Amino acid sequence: MDIKDIIRDIRARHGLSQEEMAKKLFVTRQAVSRRENGLTVPNTDTLKIISRVFGISINTLVGQPRNMTCQVCGSPLEDEGTLSRNANGTVNDQYCKWCYINGVHKYSNMEQVIRDVIPRWHWGSPEQMAEWLRKQLRTLAYWQGKTSE
Repeated sequence: MDIKDIIRDIRARHGLSQEEMAKKLFVTRQAVSRRENGLTVPNTDTLKIISRVFGISINTLVGQPRNMTCQVCGSPLEDEGTLSRNANGTVNDQYCKWCYINGVHKYSNMEQVIRDVIPRWHWGSPEQMAEWLRKQLRTLAYWQGKTSE
């Protein structure tokens, strides 16, 4: 999907007029119109604002979405509602909103994660899920080189 279509889709999903979207992005209505028609593309600063305001990763904005997984708990990051935020409000597509809150990691050991994740996931017995999670968590970037204690 082209960035012009992504911007139009974001505006439509949020029920905004071009004028309302322009106010949120600190640009003119004409700038929104030009971007939606493919006449211009947003600069880096505007992409950051769109990402922060609408909770969308910059990868998605530039048309390169990827399958993302929280690097702490392994949860799929399937939509903007599960993505975490950095301290400055920008979207962080490495972690879910439960593991990384306003720029701070919630967990320091795997057992804490396992206790919190099992009630959110509904497959198998708690024992099966805990065993599977212990294996999976070790493969995630956040846990590389850390102990499981």
